[in-house]
Amino acid sequence: MLKRNNIVYIIDGLGMGGAERLMIPVLKYLDRGMFYPRVCVLQDKDGNPIADELRQLGVQVDFLPVSYLREFSAVPRIRSYLQNVNANLVHTQLEFGNILGGIAAKSLGLPCVSTVHTIPSLEKRRKMKLHNMLELFILRVLFDVTIAVSEETRNYYVKFGRLNSTKVKTIYNGIDLSQFIESQKKEKRGIIRAELQIPSSARLIITVAVLRELKGIQYMLRAFPALLKKHPNTYYLIVGDGMYRETLVGEVEKLGLQRNVIFVGRRMDIPQLLSASDVFVLPTLTEALPTVLAEAMAAKLPVVACAVGGIPEMITEGVNGKLIPSKDPQALTDACEKLLDNPEQTTAMGEAGWQIVEEKFNITTQVNNLKELYLSLLSS
Repeated sequence: MLKRNNIVYIIDGLGMGGAERLMIPVLKYLDRGMFYPRVCVLQDKDGNPIADELRQLGVQVDFLPVSYLREFSAVPRIRSYLQNVNANLVHTQLEFGNILGGIAAKSLGLPCVSTVHTIPSLEKRRKMKLHNMLELFILRVLFDVTIAVSEETRNYYVKFGRLNSTKVKTIYNGIDLSQFIESQKKEKRGIIRAELQIPSSARLIITVAVLRELKGIQYMLRAFPALLKKHPNTYYLIVGDGMYRETLVGEVEKLGLQRNVIFVGRRMDIPQLLSASDVFVLPTLTEALPTVLAEAMAAKLPVVACAVGGIPEMITEGVNGKLIPSKDPQALTDACEKLLDNPEQTTAMGEAGWQIVEEKFNITTQVNNLKELYLSLLSS
């Protein structure tokens, strides 16, 4: 009988960010005959809503409270925890999961993997803080493998982070396509639109993101008045929450867009919301590999996104969407207009997007790649 290895995932928190949400499909499809996963959470983020989803999958979630993420006195507690649960391999995510988890795991001689989900903007690189430099140092020195979620991310960590190129491996994030097949039924679209009081004949543009300044939603809001002049029966749905929400609401009021812009906050029914929409927009200023784009493509939506980070690895201009410069409201207006003017093209782009997700960004491929990596580290 094969030994079942204990894989411990250490993460800052289980809020609604991309890295956190990605744990759901990974742990749902990870081979439980070979691996026993458990998650160690260091802080409370918005009540850690993802924890409940993971528990429903039968995953043990342990809360190891760290009062602040620079609390290096937590390392001995994490070390004791790893010993108590008989960890065989540690997989860390996010900045202080990487720092504190990496130190604790390596002090026990455990194989250690990290996934890096972000590419810092040029401004952030110029203002890099001590803890950012410490994270890069720990990734460089302590980790057996660092998983980059895109080739652009890998290039950043090899070039700017000076990680050994042989220890940085690109594994694209994958999504669970089954939930999108169900959500595409026409009656589901009607139910969502009725709930949001959006007419069935209206065109609906959607953005799903944590509401931060770097997500660039303010530029889409500035693009929207010009778009409404040509397509007055258009609505813009903003899904997500965050510290920047009040600023965005103020921008909507200043531009007089209250009738056509809808904030719905944090939602768990993302596939249904996407399938009720017509165009997905991600006006982000920096991104590694946004999983939400794969979700939009799985919902057969054409995508308008900024050509930053790993996005051009997902979106091909004119094939499954449109690539535009960042911080450019006029480019957003023009791209959305072209899609709304050409419904046949949007349908073709949606179908192309589905094919790309099925080939490159599905959860089966990601989990198989992780399985191979884990087994190679456990056997060495």
